[in-house]
Parts: sequence; structure tokens; C-alpha cells
Amino acid sequence: MTTLAEIRAKSTWGDIIEGQPQHAAIAILMTAGACALLKSPEGTATLLGLSPVCWAQVSILLALIHQVLVAGIFRLQLHKNLMTRLFGDKDMKVWAALFMPLLIARPLSMIMVGWADAGPGLTDYRNIEIGLGVALIAVAAYGMHSVLTYFTLPRALGGDHFRDEYLAMPMVDKGLFKFTANGMYGVVFLGLWGIALLFGSWNALVVALFQHAYIWVHMYCTEAPDLRRMFPGTPLAT
Repeated sequence: MTTLAEIRAKSTWGDIIEGQPQHAAIAILMTAGACALLKSPEGTATLLGLSPVCWAQVSILLALIHQVLVAGIFRLQLHKNLMTRLFGDKDMKVWAALFMPLLIARPLSMIMVGWADAGPGLTDYRNIEIGLGVALIAVAAYGMHSVLTYFTLPRALGGDHFRDEYLAMPMVDKGLFKFTANGMYGVVFLGLWGIALLFGSWNALVVALFQHAYIWVHMYCTEAPDLRRMFPGTPLAT
């Protein structure tokens, strides 16, 4: 089994920035595209002083901050042991205190976008939109339950970048993970689409698309190279 010490002994700055120029370029293009798709009809009311477009931009900004922070911390912890050197055995608690508020802000900001931009519906089939929205949120809730129950929060926070004990754990094959190896990104994020559909909000739909697509940018630009180093010769490394 590869250990974190072995990875760090061979690390270079090239390893640390691998995939990040692509991450930055894609993030810029996606942000510009999402902002161009937002709509602000005349006479739209504000919510807590912000227009629907402003709430959408806030949600997009929070997602950008969250994922840039995760990319930086994951790489610096994996290759330089940064958080442990700074905070000792409290490293994961400090990381959780940074990570969790930004994670929670993603669905909460989506709710604010939808609330500010709630309309009669995206199509003429409002009942179908609501039913699909409820179904997507239910599937996402099951996915989150599986993450917390079987995968566990420390591993979801990137525990394998911090401790060899998490690196040595076997793959999870219970709950949602019976059906997919990446339930967090593939399934849990469907809840954002559900929020948009329940509110019948175009701007929330745009933000849901942005957030779901952007989490996969993180997967391919940041996590995939990390997994190749942490789990060489396994399906996770492909």
C-alpha cells in the first residue's frame, strides 16, 4: 500500500499544480457562460435586498470559493502535509470548520436563488416539474445518507489526504455505493436540480447546472491525479 510519506517523498511542485491551469481556465469559461444565461425580467422584486441575478451570482461565487479552497488544501496537504504542520492533530477539525459552512452554503444559496426567482414554472407541465424535483431531492437525500452512514464524513472531507488509516480503508459497497463509486458527485448534487424545479426558477436551474458541472471539474482536475498517486494499480487510479 502506498503511504502518504512515500507520496510526499517524491512530490514536486509540478505534482501540486497538476490539472490546476485547466481547472482555472474551465472555471472562468463556465462562470462567464453561466452568468450570460441568467435572466432578470423587468419589475422583478428583490429578496433581502438582492435581485434574483445577484443571488445566482452569489451562489456561483460560493461554489468557486469552495472548490478553489478544496483544490488548494487537498494538494498542499497531500504533498506538503500543510494542515498537519500548521495545526497538528487538530488539522481535520480546522479543515472541517472551513469546509462544512461552504458545503452547506451551496444548497442554501440555491434555495435563495429559487426563492428570489420563483415563477409559474419552467414549462407548461408544472406538476411534472414538481414531481421530478421531489424525486431528485429524495434520491439526493438517500445519497447523502449513504455518504454519512457508510462512507463517513471524515473520508468525505478528504481524510485520505490526512491520515494513512483512511488511505488504507477499503472501497465502500453499501447503500448508494452498491450502484456507483461516486455517489457524492453523481447523485447528491441532483438535489440542486430538484430545488430549481420545485421553485420553477430558470436562474436556479442555471446555477444547478453550473454547480453540478463544476464539481466534476474538481474531480477530473484535482481528485483524479490525487487518486492515481494514492491508489496506484486500483480502479480508483483509472
